[in-house]
Amino acid sequence: MNKDKKVITGLLAIITATTLWGFDGVVLTPRLYNLEASFVVMVLHVLPFLVMQLFLFKQYKYLKTFDKQDYLALFLIALLGGSIGTLSIVQAMFLINFKNLSVVVLLQKLQPVFAITLATIFLKEKLKKNFFIWALLAVAGGYFLTFEFSLPNFHTGENTSQAALLALIAAFCFGSTTVLGRKFLLNHNFETVTFYRFGFTTFILVIYNLILGRFYQFNDVTQQNWIIFVVIMFTTGSAAIFLYYFGLKKVRASLSTIAELCFPVSAIIFDYIFNNSQLTVVQWCSAAMMFFAIFKLGQNEAENKSSAS
Repeated sequence: MNKDKKVITGLLAIITATTLWGFDGVVLTPRLYNLEASFVVMVLHVLPFLVMQLFLFKQYKYLKTFDKQDYLALFLIALLGGSIGTLSIVQAMFLINFKNLSVVVLLQKLQPVFAITLATIFLKEKLKKNFFIWALLAVAGGYFLTFEFSLPNFHTGENTSQAALLALIAAFCFGSTTVLGRKFLLNHNFETVTFYRFGFTTFILVIYNLILGRFYQFNDVTQQNWIIFVVIMFTTGSAAIFLYYFGLKKVRASLSTIAELCFPVSAIIFDYIFNNSQLTVVQWCSAAMMFFAIFKLGQNEAENKSSAS
């Protein structure tokens, strides 16, 4: 029973984190549109990492204990998830002016494909037949929630194709990061991976923005921008990442990436609440189908761990 609770706790943590990311994509990040995407992503990593020095400074002692694989995993997590993946999805949202969520949601439809495949190859996670049934139902629910009975529309503007390509890149990066994070968490705690994800990403993005010469943008940051940066830092940013890795330590990467489908669900719900975007009957039914599939996946995960022990 304790193992069941552990899986459920982890699942709830991941769902909460991804729901916060949905809120961020609809309500918070759009208010930073006056700045460059790379500058925004850099600040969203620099500020939390500076704050972490106050209560996670003891994490530096692990630098002496990491082996080459640990350093490689942390670097790839920062490069793929923190840098390339986040830059890609933020730039994609900027390109479509946050008005067409189809590209952003498409990211979440493809991410499970990459993560499940990589988890099976590199983590040797054994997936039972029922997993694929419920995973397929969750992905299908997410698709119909976004596009209903139509094909994705890639002709809504001149930037849509470029945004779609960036979303595909982000899908691969985030799927890979889920697997790499789970692998690192097998031997380390979630505070460590969060601290070094932000630290390595900060280093990469500072160098990247220096090369692009975008530090001048500090002069363009408005008071409202700073307020949004701080709100993101303590809610949908580092706080959500902490929750995510806390949950990822308790569940398998293959289950986590399905639970992350709550991001598009929450994004569409928040879009309805804050932007008055109307959901159809098909979309509401699809959302219910997705949540039911995620719940069944959680049950299967608990049963698999119980039978394996």
